[in-house]
Order: sequence, then C-alpha cells, then structure tokens
Amino acid sequence: MMNEHLTEAFWQGAETHVACAPAESAEGLAAWMEQAHGRQGWCLFQTSGTEGRQKWVALTKATMLISARAVNAHFAVTASDRWLLALPLWHVGGFGILARAFAAGVSVETMSGKWDAKAFALKAEETGATLTSLVPTQVFDLVSAGIAAPKSLRVVLVGGGALSQEVRQAALKLGWPLRTTYGMTETASQVASEVAEGGRMEVLPIWEPATNAEGVLTIRGQALAKGYASREGSEWRWESIETGKGLRTRDRVKLTREGSRCFLQFTGRESGIVKILGELVALGPIQERIEALRLELQIIAGDAVVCDLPDERAGSRLVLVVSGMSAVDAARLREALNLHLRAFEQIQSVVALAQIPRGDLGKVRLEELRSLLA
Repeated sequence: MMNEHLTEAFWQGAETHVACAPAESAEGLAAWMEQAHGRQGWCLFQTSGTEGRQKWVALTKATMLISARAVNAHFAVTASDRWLLALPLWHVGGFGILARAFAAGVSVETMSGKWDAKAFALKAEETGATLTSLVPTQVFDLVSAGIAAPKSLRVVLVGGGALSQEVRQAALKLGWPLRTTYGMTETASQVASEVAEGGRMEVLPIWEPATNAEGVLTIRGQALAKGYASREGSEWRWESIETGKGLRTRDRVKLTREGSRCFLQFTGRESGIVKILGELVALGPIQERIEALRLELQIIAGDAVVCDLPDERAGSRLVLVVSGMSAVDAARLREALNLHLRAFEQIQSVVALAQIPRGDLGKVRLEELRSLLA
C-alpha cells in the first residue's frame, strides 16, 4: 500500500484518499465528498487534537505537495536522502513523509509493528536513513534507554507536541540531530521548522502568519485545508475554512520578523490554560517538567500526565495521573514536581489508571481522561 502512495498516478490522480486507522471507519465519506465538492484529489485526516470531538480535515494532494516541497527546500532534501517512517500513515505527520519522498524522489523505509526504540535505532542504522520524524514520546523513549543516534541521520524532525528542554538536551548529547517543528493537520504538516540545531523556528515561505492582541495565531497559505467534514447521526456535514480570513488556531505564539523572514515561538495553547483560585495556569510547562523530572529521577517505567479537574472552591485542581508506575515512584515524582510549582499550582493527588488514553501520536485525549477520572 505504501508503494502505491509514492507513485505519480496517486499524487496526480483525482481519487479521494481517506486516511483511516485500523479500528476506525469513515463509511460513505469519500463518496459524499466527491458528490458535494467534486473529485479534487481529496486527502482526509482526522484531527489529533487533545480536546473535543474529532473531525475530518479536508486537504488535497496538491496542497500536501505544496507543503512537501517547502519542507524539502527548508531541509535541503535531495534524491540521495533516505527516509525512515516511524509514524502512522493515518496521521498527516506520517503521510506527509510520503508526499515529501515523492516530491524529492527519495526512498522510504518503514517500521513495522509496535513502536520500539531499540528496533527503530537498529533499523535506521541498517538502512542508512538520513531523515526521520518523531513525536516527543518517541524521543523520550530513545533518551531514557540511552540509545545513541546512528551516524547516517542528519535530520530528526520533532513535532506533534512540546518537547522539554531537558529531554531535548539529553537527546542532542546522544547525537540525535533534532529539529523542532510546529504545525497541525490543517496545514498539511509544518508551518515552521528549526533553521539549525538549537536555532529558532522559521516560518516556511508558503505561510502568512498573524497574531491578535492575545498572541493567538491565525494562518493563511496555499497549503491550508479547505474545511472539515463531520458526521451528525447518519449525515455528513461540511464546515469551510475561509482562505481569505485564514485559520484561527488555538495556539499562542510570538512572531519575530527580520526582513522577509519570519520566526515563530510557540508560547502556549488556549485550551491548555486553566484558572485556579483566580490565577491562570498553563498545563504545558507542567507536563514538560514532569518529563524532565522522570529523566532526572530515573523514573522510566510507565506513563504520567497532569490533568485538571473541577473544584468547587478553587475552580480547578491539578492531579497527577500515572499508569504502569509504582506508588513509590509516583509519590517521588509528585513531591519533586511540587517543589517547582507555585502554591496554587500544587498537585493535589495522584491517580493510578490501567492506561492513560492517548492518540496514535502520543497526545493525551484530555476529554476522555477527565471522563475516566470523574
């Protein structure tokens, strides 16, 4: 199936591609899209956001290739490169690699089976991979196992969530040539990418970013999705993205312009802000601190996330949710975490679950997690 997606017949064809995970179904979506909006070579992906119900983002093969060429140019990708694919093809982060490979005439090796950090590093070494793309949880696994990077790798793209500075620095010491990226499904992958190891993220020239007074990003550009499809009962519904106005994201960023170049710094997410005792608290930095402390304290086993829950007195309260972690390690982690938090941010309790609900790219499904805790 992957070889089919590396052919000119696929990328130039008008057929609709629905990127479904093995357990998912989108019955009737392709036929409905073509009937309602014509055969435009649609590429449909479910959003991988942390909150709310999922919708199908409507990109096209043409917009994905626009994004692919911009990313290839940014990282000077040539036909001599070799991709190693370790992300699922039903997410734009994985499928976008196939678009970049086709656009540059690059070969692709793929990982099979469940993610395994040691198997990934061995595959990269065996295949002589020069390019790969990972999410923060995969980087954490490589670092926690102390795995050094294969010498062939020249760029490791990291997206899909925030990577703590501690994990990043540990990965760089092991030789992993990380380049952080910022993007979303609606932008066919990347909006901005790091210009060099340890450098700033530069907005790709295909995008026109803008922020409002609160720093919330709106993005316009040629590779922007056309809209969303969602099902209500047995009926499919359409919600357009107005290309003239662009897409108002839920992300706060800082933009810096230097001549014709624009640099982006991610500062937070609207949905990741809660109010406790009248004070605004950002969950993102707390989660980054959790990952850093796990490395520092050598608490490698299991999973741990911060979650907010309603509180009659304070408005919200924070709990540490763990899975596959001993009670002793969970207590150590909570104690160390609270040393770094302000009084109103303190973790009130630890809750152990059999499994923390995460999407395929490692993002926590917050609504589902809150329901489990409730």
